[in-house]
Amino acid sequence: MQLKIMPKKKRLSAGRVPLILFLCQMISALDVPLDSKLLEDLVQPPTITQQSPKDYIIDPRENIVIQCEAKGKPPPSFSWTRNGTHFDIDKDPLVTMKAGSGTLVINILSEGKAETYEGVYQCTARNERGAAISNNIVVRPSRSPLWTKEKLEPITLRSGQSLVLPCRPPIGLPPAIIFWMDNSFQRLPQSERVSQGLNGDLYFSNVLPEDSREDYICYARFNHTQTIQQKQPISVKVISVDELNDTIAANLSDTEVYGAKSSRERPPTFLTPEGNASNKEELRGNVLSLECIAEGLPTPIIYWIKEDGTLPTNRTFYRNFQKTLQITQVSEADSGKYQCIAKNALGVIHHTISVTVKAAPYWIMAPQNLVLSPGEDGALNCRANGNPKPKISWLSNGVPIEIAPDDPSRKINGDTIMFSSVQERSSAVYQCNASNEYGYLLGNAFVNVLAEPPRILTSTNTLYQVIANRPALLDCAFFGSPLPSIEWFKGTKGSALHEDPYVFHENGTLEIPVAQKDSTGTYTCVAKNKLGMAKNEVHLEIKDPTRIIKQPEYAVVQRGSTVSFECKVKHDHTLIPTVTWLKDHGELPSDGRFTIDKDHLVVADVSDDDGGTYTCVANTTLDNVSASAVLSVVDVPNPPFDLELTDQLDKSVQLSWTPGDDNNSPITKFIIEYENAMHEAGLWHHQAEVPGTQTRAQLKLSPYVNYSFRVMAENSLGRSSPSEASEQYLTKAAEPDKNPMMVEGLGSEPDNLVITWQPLNGFESNGPGLQYKVSWRQKDGDDEWTSVIVANVSKYIVSGTPTFVPYLIKVQALNDVGFAPEPAVVMGHSGEDLPMVAPGNVHVTVVNSTLAEVHWDPVPLKSVRGHLQGYRIYYWTDQNSSKRNRRHIEKKILTFQGSKTHGMLPGLEPFSHYTLNVRVVNGKGEGPASPDRVFHTPEGVPSAPSSLKIVNPTLDSLTLEWDPPSHPNGILTEYTLKYQPINSTHELGPLVDLKIPANKTRWTLKNLNFSTRYKFYFYAQTSAGSGSQITEEAVTTVDEGKMAMASRQVDIATQGWFIGLMCAVALLILILLIVCFIRRNKGGKYPVKEKEDAHADPEIQPMKEDDGTFGEYSDAEDHKPLKKGSRTPSDRTVKKEDSDDSLVDYGEGVNGQFNEDGSFIGQYSGKKEKEPAEGNESSEAPSPVNAMNSFV
Repeated sequence: MQLKIMPKKKRLSAGRVPLILFLCQMISALDVPLDSKLLEDLVQPPTITQQSPKDYIIDPRENIVIQCEAKGKPPPSFSWTRNGTHFDIDKDPLVTMKAGSGTLVINILSEGKAETYEGVYQCTARNERGAAISNNIVVRPSRSPLWTKEKLEPITLRSGQSLVLPCRPPIGLPPAIIFWMDNSFQRLPQSERVSQGLNGDLYFSNVLPEDSREDYICYARFNHTQTIQQKQPISVKVISVDELNDTIAANLSDTEVYGAKSSRERPPTFLTPEGNASNKEELRGNVLSLECIAEGLPTPIIYWIKEDGTLPTNRTFYRNFQKTLQITQVSEADSGKYQCIAKNALGVIHHTISVTVKAAPYWIMAPQNLVLSPGEDGALNCRANGNPKPKISWLSNGVPIEIAPDDPSRKINGDTIMFSSVQERSSAVYQCNASNEYGYLLGNAFVNVLAEPPRILTSTNTLYQVIANRPALLDCAFFGSPLPSIEWFKGTKGSALHEDPYVFHENGTLEIPVAQKDSTGTYTCVAKNKLGMAKNEVHLEIKDPTRIIKQPEYAVVQRGSTVSFECKVKHDHTLIPTVTWLKDHGELPSDGRFTIDKDHLVVADVSDDDGGTYTCVANTTLDNVSASAVLSVVDVPNPPFDLELTDQLDKSVQLSWTPGDDNNSPITKFIIEYENAMHEAGLWHHQAEVPGTQTRAQLKLSPYVNYSFRVMAENSLGRSSPSEASEQYLTKAAEPDKNPMMVEGLGSEPDNLVITWQPLNGFESNGPGLQYKVSWRQKDGDDEWTSVIVANVSKYIVSGTPTFVPYLIKVQALNDVGFAPEPAVVMGHSGEDLPMVAPGNVHVTVVNSTLAEVHWDPVPLKSVRGHLQGYRIYYWTDQNSSKRNRRHIEKKILTFQGSKTHGMLPGLEPFSHYTLNVRVVNGKGEGPASPDRVFHTPEGVPSAPSSLKIVNPTLDSLTLEWDPPSHPNGILTEYTLKYQPINSTHELGPLVDLKIPANKTRWTLKNLNFSTRYKFYFYAQTSAGSGSQITEEAVTTVDEGKMAMASRQVDIATQGWFIGLMCAVALLILILLIVCFIRRNKGGKYPVKEKEDAHADPEIQPMKEDDGTFGEYSDAEDHKPLKKGSRTPSDRTVKKEDSDDSLVDYGEGVNGQFNEDGSFIGQYSGKKEKEPAEGNESSEAPSPVNAMNSFV
């Protein structure tokens, strides 16, 4: 069996190895275990292990069981005494003793009575080493007697008198529990006025009419027999003052006057206890109960004090409406004088109770078992205390030691027995009896003299696993008599271990205070005494500690979000950890929102209740570690509540509120809003803001507003919902404190003045009956102010005014309370009319073909008849000069602000006839136009030709088509065409300049190089100069018929039958080409080559400039895929964006012609040769590569 020992002083293997206490010094208290496997031959005197209580009250309805259990080696035998004499159980058929036990069972259910077996019983357990005895067990049957029959007279008394209803229950065993109920078994209500005393009587400090009833019943409950006895009901009638007066009046003559009164109010007197002082005696350890019940009118109140000290704080309790004082676990220190005080409005009385605490004997040092080896010394101690001090007496094996057999090794000295040089015959069981008048104590302790060789009780090869850097405790549980010495060894051949770094405990345990990896190994424990030796091996393994390498971290999250805690654990590879998550040191809530995934705890949809401390606990069989993190759940604050308005004045009020929960994020400020229920119900406006530490605000108010307020709290996460609205507060009306804003005076007609303003809102009106006083007069006249009061509107129209005259205007607010302050005066004008005069002396100066300058004379200001806004020029081109057939003339307009007398006309069309006039402009509109002025713009440079296309490309020619410029801006004189070739490396050739008549829209260029890309530059000219150019690119082409034939060959070549035929032909041609190649190497010339040398065509020269010879032709180039955007369109027009592409980009082949077998049949100039013999020969020296290309 392997034991894992945690590094603590206390062994964790206690459940697996028997607990042994050893003789560590000469005088010791030992409990020798009776393990049958380890200590089969170890003898031990008897020890009482279980017995019935000293005062044993039995239920007469059940069998009597008197317990007596004991242990010993050999097992003890049992005997009993009853009332001091031997109890022979064999003679009584109703009495049996349990097997292997001393417990008596008396069968009284079948026959017999419990009273027959009343008495004092004592059990004796005996074996060869001695005899142990039990306490004296007093057996008594429980009793629940009936009340004696008595005649109870009804009780009649006046209201206010005191009353005691006696209970006097029968004496039972054990004493009964008393309570008062009515016939319906309902407990009678108790109070400071009515209460039950400790003796069971029911006390009334004073009675009331409602106390009248006929069923005051005292009940006695005997718990042991589970019975309840009932006293005869007591009838109580309380006569009220009115009833008593009626009764007396009926028995008196008419001339007698008598009035009965209720019992007069009186100071308190004690119902119990009687007198001014009393005594109380209680035993140590019991509950001290002191009682004072007083009568009086009004009902007295009870207080308690201790005259010579203070009442113990944690042990003092008040019961029965302060009438009972209880002190638990009373001790001698609680003795003294206690005073109860009864007090009402008419007086105070005192009663002093002198308390004496006595004590039955109690142990200071109970005798302990003693195990000695022959020749050793020892002692038995028996120390007890009590009040009065107990008497100590000794017994040996149940016999008073004075008459017990003599033992020369022992000596009695009061409460101590000394032993010296004991022998095996000294073994015995000794009893110590400590007694006084309140009870006794009986303690058994044996002296066991043993001669035993060492025994090691720790299991062999026990394995201890300990975490590094922690203490390791290796057990060596041993027993021997005399006491063995213990030595420890490490390894099979190691020497004995000594102090530092080891600690050797008296119980044999070896402690390694700080175990390291090198502490691993086998340890041997050796126990020796004079009778022999024993040894045992144990094994120690040191494990790496479990560590949390990634701890959960403090988190602050908003309500409703998700939070994750991480906990990564590193541990010894031989240990298997379990990771547990706790919340606030308890289990996680059983909620699906909590999920544990490997190293993480995830909490979804976080709520307020999720806040707290989360702990990750990693447990192994040897250690555990934990790490915690706090989760704070935050959110916007809860809305404030309990809004209250105080200090309500005409123009201010104080608002206070209670903040809502800040949800773990401090409130930074409060926002106060108001609603004007009178003018803008349901619309809330900002009123004020205060810091988050403030919960009240002094608010400024406006008159005649029905205010309601609400408050919002704000923290770092946002703003709370608004609070409930406060109560409404209507301020008093007052005159307006401001006038309308944005007052203006403008005429809408030549003969009126429209006065407008921005009205005050309801909040600004300050009272009912809001109106406006509108006043006006001419600025330059001596007229008085004209005023009119209008309703709550925003304009007023003054009619019959002169045209465009300045006016002074003011608008003043007023309500039912009064006028606003004097308003500011603003200036306005009456209505405008159209200007009367046109500008004069208009003349134009042409600056260039697109710009002209116009001058004019200003009109008189009086003729403007309004605010001068500027001058407006209308200008347009003449239809005849522009030669445009339009249905109407499109006029352009330029406006010059203010009083300017000249302006520029930009953006004119060159070579055009223009007409213009000028008009003055005011707020009403335009005046009459000035006489028309005509001017002409000179010629300008034309725009670029509208389009340029290259059509009908051939081997040596390209045709250009174009459209004239959309804006010739004059008379075209000619076109200029420039072009240049582009070679395969994108280099430009020489530039050719060509002039073309202006009436042409088509031109053909001849004698161009075939299969060559050209770039063209084209523009028009007038007498003013050259216009913008347009550029294009194009390429001269190959013969399209031959290209189509080659295409058909490719199509045929895709047929299966043709492929086989061509393979055979290719083989023959290959042979022929090899022969031709050999002939060429011999220096022969072909006819075409000769013609090439003799008649060099100048059109082909540019193609030969690169390397001096004409390149080899291959229709492999003819079948190269054209690059994106580089193919020439079907109309042979080259797009401008492709103008920079080179011939190589287009991938165009040679413009030669081929026959059906792929041989060249034309000449480079395109002319047909006359020599028929040379017609089918190649134009260049044939090579195998060229031949194959031609074939394919």
